[in-house]
Amino acid sequence: MKQITLRSIPDEVEKTVRKEAERKGVSLNKAIISLLERSVGTKVPEKKKRVMYHDLDHLAGLWSREEAASFDKTLKAQRKVDAELWKK
Repeated sequence: MKQITLRSIPDEVEKTVRKEAERKGVSLNKAIISLLERSVGTKVPEKKKRVMYHDLDHLAGLWSREEAASFDKTLKAQRKVDAELWKK
């Protein structure tokens, strides 16, 4: 394989390459090759992996301790079983 040296890479391009490398867990070299292949159309993009149960992740960690305690207290009250409802 041939080697190419690149100089004066714009900061925004470098950031994009580094993010791609980190996202995929690969070297900068492999990330650059992957981005180039996709941009010139020599490689079909990866199929998007199906992500399940991540629709509320942006809310995680936003409650204070007091809010979490209040929520837990409310849930505890709702989880009590009313024996009268289960009698035949």
